[in-house]
This record gives sequence, structure tokens and C-alpha cells, in this order.
Amino acid sequence: MSKQPCFHCNEPVLTGSQFITQIDGVDQVMCCPGCQAVSQAIVDAGLLSYYKYRTEPGSRQTALIPESLNHFSAYDLPEVQQDFVQERDGREEVTLSIDGITCAACAWLIEHKLQKLDGVERIQVNSTTQRAFIRWQPALVKLSYILSAIGSIGYNAAPFQLDDQEVISKRNSRRFLLRLGLAGFATMQVMMFALALYAGYFTDLETEFRDYFRWVSMIFAAPVVFYSAQPFYFSAIRAILSGKLNMDVSVSIAICGAYIASCVATIQGTGEVYFESVSMFTFFLLLGRYFEQNARQKASVSSSNLHKLVPLTASLVTAQGIEEVPAKKLQVGDIILVSPGDVVAADGKIVEGISGINESMLTGEQLPISKAPGAEVFAGTINLEQPIRVEVTAIGQDQLVAEIIRLQELASNAKPAIALTADKLARYFSATILTIAAMTYVVWRQFAPEDAFWVTLSVLVATCPCALALATPTAVTCATGLFTRLGIISRNGSVFEKLPKIKTVVFDKTGTLTCGSFSFGDIKLFEGLEKSRALAIASALEQGSLHPIARLFARIPTKLEVTRQHHLVGAGVEGIIEGIRYLIGSAEYLKVPSEMIFPGQWVYLGTRNNVLAAFEIQDKLRDDAKETVAALKAKHIELQIASGDTSAHLQQVASTLGITKVNGGLKPKGKLELVESLRSNNTLVAMFGDGINDAPVLAGADLSVAMGSGSAIAKNSADLILLGDHLHRFVEAMNIAVKTNQIIRQNLAWALGYNMLILPLAVTGHVVPYIAAIGMSASSLIVVGNSLRLLRLKP
Repeated sequence: MSKQPCFHCNEPVLTGSQFITQIDGVDQVMCCPGCQAVSQAIVDAGLLSYYKYRTEPGSRQTALIPESLNHFSAYDLPEVQQDFVQERDGREEVTLSIDGITCAACAWLIEHKLQKLDGVERIQVNSTTQRAFIRWQPALVKLSYILSAIGSIGYNAAPFQLDDQEVISKRNSRRFLLRLGLAGFATMQVMMFALALYAGYFTDLETEFRDYFRWVSMIFAAPVVFYSAQPFYFSAIRAILSGKLNMDVSVSIAICGAYIASCVATIQGTGEVYFESVSMFTFFLLLGRYFEQNARQKASVSSSNLHKLVPLTASLVTAQGIEEVPAKKLQVGDIILVSPGDVVAADGKIVEGISGINESMLTGEQLPISKAPGAEVFAGTINLEQPIRVEVTAIGQDQLVAEIIRLQELASNAKPAIALTADKLARYFSATILTIAAMTYVVWRQFAPEDAFWVTLSVLVATCPCALALATPTAVTCATGLFTRLGIISRNGSVFEKLPKIKTVVFDKTGTLTCGSFSFGDIKLFEGLEKSRALAIASALEQGSLHPIARLFARIPTKLEVTRQHHLVGAGVEGIIEGIRYLIGSAEYLKVPSEMIFPGQWVYLGTRNNVLAAFEIQDKLRDDAKETVAALKAKHIELQIASGDTSAHLQQVASTLGITKVNGGLKPKGKLELVESLRSNNTLVAMFGDGINDAPVLAGADLSVAMGSGSAIAKNSADLILLGDHLHRFVEAMNIAVKTNQIIRQNLAWALGYNMLILPLAVTGHVVPYIAAIGMSASSLIVVGNSLRLLRLKP
């Protein structure tokens, strides 16, 4: 195996020199035909500078099949375009969501590629939001051709549509910018007059000029105080009405107090004015909030773009043939055709065709997954190999991608205990600061009355605990976005605290350490029973059971009817068929004699007195099970298996993985008792499960992890869901959680350290108000910037 990386995407090249592109006269090896096609397109377009400018490798191109790049024609339909294309002055404009942008060079590459197309008048690519604005002449070039051109250089583009939340966010952002711009403009004007007033101290400025400058300054500062600073007032009023104190209370007191005192001084013609301090303080405070707002949007933009990857059109199969329709018009039960290279338009199950599906947008895993009739496919995933027909089972908000976004929002909004502690600390901090500010005013009033107000103002401004309040929410939001990128769904904000503290991990075996994809091995028959009869009886008994092994039997067609059927969770099923009571399940359930118990995993069929058949069940280990176990052991985490299985297969799995503590034959209650006994030793326990019978123990563990292919009830009970069924994602989640906690601690240390340092300086009059405003805003920006480092992590 060659260790040479692909020149385009930096992935290992496993195909030798099969795919070559000549770049700058040198033959460069590519890993796949997708990367070769993309790199060749870049060379043909004369955009070789991309490879010189880029700071990150390009995206792996397994999702792209060059010959399928012309499947964008549906985007030229007027009824499809009406949702996202705007006509202006005879030109058309669209915003595209572009997947695969890794650095600024990607934006440069896309812009230069599209600038060469006739009819494209304007192209702006934002590498942060991974979106592009395009304006073109429809008479010269079609949208489908633009999308195809972007796809030819390795990027997956689709029209971007704002949802309701984004529309509100955008409107608020515009309003915020207006407040910020107004404050900035007014600050510049007020500062000019302030300079004149300061100069007047040295040049004996005449009273009428001094009063004139003060009145004009008051007028310019008024919109800042009465409009730009409104968000702080409303926040402070809400906090006070709810019986709490927040940072905006001290900010509002500082702004209003300084303005009112300055107005009084202006009207009476005596005393000092602080219009420039009020304006500048408000401007810097708004500037800090603006950057914070942008940082939060950047952290959540990945999930927002996730939704946009679902295509807007679908190929509906009708009696008259294939019809291109808007995806919004699909109904549950419709059959859609998904061609190679196309994105699946809705959740459904395959009814015809076998193909590889790239589910990287859900799981972060680029390798395609082979799917056959009966398998589920999800909106936004990409069909790579063969055409398939899919029966739609969910649309709109019922689709998996919508559920992922909802869960991510919940996780981002949920506050871990450390965040709640920080919020509580910020409230006490605000009360303390108000008290210290009052005491400062009283003391300074006694010794230097002329300085009492601005020193108090500096105390209120400089010690604003904005950074303290931002320390954890920004870090958690960024970490949640990183989880989503890796296909890890966090349903609880406390996972970031618990993951680094986990000392014991308990695995269920089937569907967790093993794939849970069962197949029949050997079948042993007794008492003269025929194989077809044995399978038919077993199938009839297992109909309706939700156990993964039961589904293997239930797929066998049978005409036998079962009465008085009874399921014993974790053991087996019994029922009456043609007057005879049959049992199917574990050796223990059927009380199989020891000489008939075979090595491996077997399911037995029999009556109360006889064993009639034994079915060997094969289930291979997950590919990354060994790697995950080794990584967890390296972290000194104790590993155990808790399984309902009693067969030799359980020991075989444990010995293969090197797990010594094995608890077999456990019912759901037994698993829960095991976890509770481990927790009683003050040990934080993580439990892996996937089945219905795992729901109680998942709910009882400190941290529960469900596999993406697990049952719905298991996923609903879990704190973490591994969408791609990759066990090693758990280790990556632990690493991210460790880094997140480090950053939260750094943020808190910085915020507290800054406030502890600035407080004595402000109280002693060594910090003027505008310097206090700059320091407070810089402190908040440092916290936000530190949190954004999480988005650059590459687990």
C-alpha cells in the first residue's frame, strides 16, 4: 500500500499510479477519478495558482462523478427558480451554498472559474459562510451551467434559501449594524468637539464657545443614548423585572448616568461633560457584541448549510415516466428516481436498485455505504454508483436532517453546569460591581469631587462581566458544531463536562461492538425436522419482534400462523403453531442440554421437551472496534461488556478485543443494576447500546451513547448518538470535550483575571472611560476568538 498522499485532497493513494494529472509539468498522483477530474479541470481552466495559494487540501471527490455533473437542468425550471432566484434590471441573482470550501484559495478558485463564463457579471464567495452570491445574464448562461462549472472543480453547490430563523437573524443583524454605524458616526463628531473642549483647558476657551460645543455634543450623543444603546436598556429592564442583575444593568446605569449628568452640566453651564465617553463606550460595546454575534453565526452556519444540501428538485416516477418536480411537492409514498451523482431529495427506503451512498453530510464519513432494496436512505446524501428508486417515507421537518439540526440547536442552547455557575457568578459579580461603584463615588466625592463621576463611570464600564458571560456559551456552540461535522449528535449540553471524566465504559455487544448485520451460518436439525419447516416455524414466531436477530428470521416468507405469542425480552419468543407450542431463543431459555450447546452464537428452536433445530448466527465485529478499545485503554478507562447473550460468541468477542470484564446473560434490569453498582463507587459510567432493551440502562448511566442504526427508543434515551455507527467517534468526542473544557477554563481565567486586574486600576482613577470601554470590548473579543479555535480542530 502506498503512503503517498493524493495531491488534491491529501488522502492516502490506494490505487498506485492509476490516476495522474500533470500539474506544472509534473505528474501528480491522485487517489480517485473524482480528484483526477477536478484537478484536470483546474489545470484546463488555467487556475494553477490555486495549488500555490491554498493553505488546506481540497475535499475528497468521491461524491462527484464527472459524467453526472450535467444533472442540474431542473434548476432552470421557472417554477423551481421562483423560490431562490431574484430578477433585477434584466439580470438574475442567486445565493448558493457551496460545500467543500476549506480555505481562501477555494473562494479564489471558484471566483476565477466563474468569471471566465460568458454572462456571469458578478461573483462573490464567502469562505466563512461557504456561500456565494452570483449575478448573471440569463440570455447568455443558465444557472445549471454555473452549477455544473462549480461542480467540475470539486465543489458541491446548491441554491441557498433563508429559513424563517435566518430571515429574522438577518433583519436583526441589519438593525444592529444601523445602531453600530450611528454610534460610530456620532462618536467621531462628538470626539472632534471634545478635542476642542480639551484644548480649551490650555487656551482659555471662551464660555460661549465652550457652551456651544457642549450643546452640539449633547445633540450628537442623543441618538447614541436613545437609539443605539437600546438593547442594553431592554436587557437590563428584563433582568430587573425578573429579580436578577446582569451585566447590562451596570452598562445602562453608566450610559444613562453619564449622559444625564452631562446634560445637567450643559444646561446649567457648570461642571464636566462626558458625551464623548458615553458615545465611545456605547460604540465599543456594540462593536464587541457585533463580533460576538458574527462568531455565533459562524459557529452555527455549518448546521444551517446542512439543511441547504437537500436538493430543491426530485425526479418523480409517474405512470407517464419521469417528471422533474420541486422537492417540496413530494408526498409520503411517492417513488423517486435517484441517478448516480444525484442527491437524495427526501428520506425513504430503496425499492429498486443497489448502489453506494455517500452519507458524509450526516456522518462525516466519506466512504460510500452499499445499500440494497429495503435499506433506508436520507435526504442530502449522495447516490454514487447505480440508479435507485426510493419510496418517500418522510418529508420536510420529519426528515433526519431536520431532526439533526433541531437536536444541535437544543444542545447549543443547553447549558452545562459550568455555564450555569458562570452565569450565577456574573450576576453576583454585577451586584458586587454596583456596590463597589457606589462606594467609589462616595469616597471620591469626599476627596476629589470633580473626578468622582468619571472614576465611577470607569469602574462600571471597565468591569462589565461580558467576557465572563460569553466564556462557556461560545465554546459549547463551537464544540456542538464540530460534533455535527463528525456525525456526532449531542442531545445534552452536559456531555462536554462528563466526557473527560468518564472512568468506565460499558458496551452492549450486539449492534454496538458488532455490526448487528446478521446472517445465517450452519443450521443443525433434530427430530427429523426439515430445514424449510424449521425456518418457516422460526420466521412465524419471530414476526413482530424488534430484536435485531429476530429481523433476520422474520425476513423468511412463511404462511404459518401463530397464536398466543409471548415475547420474553432478552430471552426469546414462544407461541402456538398448528396446536403445538414452540419456543425460539437462547440455550438458557430453551434449557438446551449442555451436549447440544455449540461454540459461537446460536439460536435454538424447540418445544417444551425437545430441541428441534439450532441456527448459527454470524455477526462480525465493527471495523473500528479494536481501535476504539485500544484508544480507551490508553486513556486508562475501564471497559466492560454487558450483554444478554450467554453463548460462547460473547467470550469470543471479548477476547478478540481484549476486554476482560464480561457480564453475560443480563436482562435489562441486570444491566441497569450493573451500571448502578459501578456508579455507587463514585465512577462516571458511559453506556453504549442500540436496542429497545437497552433503553433503561441508557437512561440510568451517567452518559449514554446510542448507535445511529439503533432503535428509536435507544436514541431517545441517549446523550450522544453516533450517526455513522463508528465507535471511534466516541474517542474523538472525548478529545473534543477535553479541548472544550480547556478553552472554557482559559476563557473564565482570562475574564476573571481581566476584571480582577482592571478593578483596582479603575477604582483608583487610573483608567479613563474610553480606555475602559476598549478594554472591556477587547476582553470579550479575546474570549470569542479563543472559542472559535475549536472550529479549526481536526480530530
